[in-house]
Amino acid sequence: MKEEAIKTKDLTKQFDTDVLAVDNIELSVLKNTIYALLGPNGAGKTTTISMLTTLIEPTSGSAQIIGLDVVQNASQVRQQIGVTFQEIVLDPDLTGRETLDFHARLFGIGKPERLARIDELLKLVELEEAADRRTKTYSGGMKRRLELARGLITKPRVLFLDEPTQGLDPQNRENIWEYIRTLKANKDTTLLLTTHYMDEAEALADQVGIMDHGKIIIEGSPRELIDQMGADNVRIMGSGDKDAFCKNVKILPFVESFNSANGTIQIGVDHGNRRLVEIVETAVKNEFHIDDIAVSKPSLGDVFLKYTGRQLRDK
Repeated sequence: MKEEAIKTKDLTKQFDTDVLAVDNIELSVLKNTIYALLGPNGAGKTTTISMLTTLIEPTSGSAQIIGLDVVQNASQVRQQIGVTFQEIVLDPDLTGRETLDFHARLFGIGKPERLARIDELLKLVELEEAADRRTKTYSGGMKRRLELARGLITKPRVLFLDEPTQGLDPQNRENIWEYIRTLKANKDTTLLLTTHYMDEAEALADQVGIMDHGKIIIEGSPRELIDQMGADNVRIMGSGDKDAFCKNVKILPFVESFNSANGTIQIGVDHGNRRLVEIVETAVKNEFHIDDIAVSKPSLGDVFLKYTGRQLRDK
């Protein structure tokens, strides 16, 4: 049986008296796997990472990183982890090489090892040619790659990535994905990432946890979660007697899952194209006018919408 790199029990964080940011979560992340934590804005993802990385203490419950308690053994935990934050935090007047060197010095890494590791990481993230330029001249993608290298300078056993590709163009996102896959394959590193991008989690993660209102409400591999939605997904938008239509369409024998939120009706069925006629007939019988209907294979985004009831939410 694989060992756990991250384990929490009843982990809770309350701010003031009325803000319960994280509510008794149980988390188990196996070594050398990628775990994606998904959720709307304000779901508690960043607060969870902040507790796991010793930046803030839990109100109650416990968390362990490689068997070390994040409160009782905070300094040892910091020696085992790397972190890249949602907001880019770089000194604009330092070069890329100086940024990595400064971080390595803070962790007491000796000069020969430090210089060798910096060269290795600059090559990994393809910043060798820009290594001696000030970071204020870097593009957004270059800054993200440098932050990833900085998070790896201590050879962490667990790496936390908070929205690692936020704001990047598709090419740079794909590059970051490749680095993450390489880390798992070659570095014996466990990764926990938060993301708003469903395709990112689907492409990278071994396990996914969907979080909302401070709780993990569903967990599993991307494939397991998607398979719960049915073989095909029918999306419908329209007007009329929606309640009557929903009541009668979801009891049809071929319907495997059903969700209605934000004006969109989502129906998981066994064979989408074969069932359209019956779905449309049900709409007509219940005086519901279909404005738009589409059939697609379900995705992790459909799972997310089913369990959170929305795709984006302000804090």
